[in-house]
Amino acid sequence: MTFYVENECEKELPFHVEEVVEKVINQALDSEDCPYEVMVSVTLTDNEGIHQLNKEFRDIDRPTDVLSFPNVDYEAPADFSGIEDYVEDYFDPETGELCLGDIVVSVDKVYEQAESYGHAPLREFAFLVAHSMLHLLGYDHMEEEEAKVMERKQEEILTVLGITR
Repeated sequence: MTFYVENECEKELPFHVEEVVEKVINQALDSEDCPYEVMVSVTLTDNEGIHQLNKEFRDIDRPTDVLSFPNVDYEAPADFSGIEDYVEDYFDPETGELCLGDIVVSVDKVYEQAESYGHAPLREFAFLVAHSMLHLLGYDHMEEEEAKVMERKQEEILTVLGITR
């Protein structure tokens, strides 16, 4: 697996970000039986930066906590069958890795929401990465049933990692 973490804001998080990202991505992939080596990009920004992206890409004029930019179109969530038919679209030609997409996290929101929910910034950050990874794997939460599935999967990922409230 290859993942990139870029910090575009001045705030730092009080833990080793790359370590947490790697653990959460790996657990999400394991939980969905991903048969491929993957590539994921993670960008840390502030409320202003994520506000601009939210407005540009979702036409929502406010900051959010995390944005997901999936690269793969799945028939069903985490259904990896048939994606090899789109090698040139989904796989890095040099490494052969499946390019899942990009995650953008607001560090400001990590701190705000951790305080609001009464847990550590580590838990909030790991939750947001898990949430976004599920989006990169084809899950959504637009319908109530979809939301329940995502909530359960997020909690399972974090519980296995021992990152609880």
